[in-house]
Amino acid sequence: MLDIIYRTTKERMQKTISVLSDELKTIRSGKASASLVENLQVDYYGNKTPLKQIASIASPENRLLIIQPWDKTALIDIEKAILSSELGVTPNNDGKIIRLAFPSLNEEQRKNISKVVHKMGEESKVSIRNIRRDQIHEIEKSLEGKKMSEDDAEKGKKELQKFTDDYIKKIDDILKAKIAEIMEI
Repeated sequence: MLDIIYRTTKERMQKTISVLSDELKTIRSGKASASLVENLQVDYYGNKTPLKQIASIASPENRLLIIQPWDKTALIDIEKAILSSELGVTPNNDGKIIRLAFPSLNEEQRKNISKVVHKMGEESKVSIRNIRRDQIHEIEKSLEGKKMSEDDAEKGKKELQKFTDDYIKKIDDILKAKIAEIMEI
């Protein structure tokens, strides 16, 4: 019984880490990255389509992204999607490609972005703790149903706390790396 609870806990906690990592890729740091725009939803022939499915995205320089759609008629739709996003950059459309020049972040912007990253990290930590709570509840239900001994229940709770501590440390490490990237000038 505990093996199933451990496996489920690890899977759910790892999923939380994966979601956080994916969200942090969309946060702007000092460098331009394709991950900033690749999942941007573009209205392409009436369907919302991720940008990465209709264009190639390259970063030839630290602060420049080049978007080259495979279908030139999509340029205007891509431009509209970028303008309506929260990227804070104005696209430069030359009829063949779109250039996105990202200005340097000032100190205040870096601090504000760091606060957003901290908030995302805290939400992930809450999610990890909620997973622990749910799994402890499962252990207690098994204990009440006489499917588990008290010793196994205590052992399981201690192991769940260990998993929680490990995954929260992983979140802290991810956040530390992202904030260092943001604060890098």
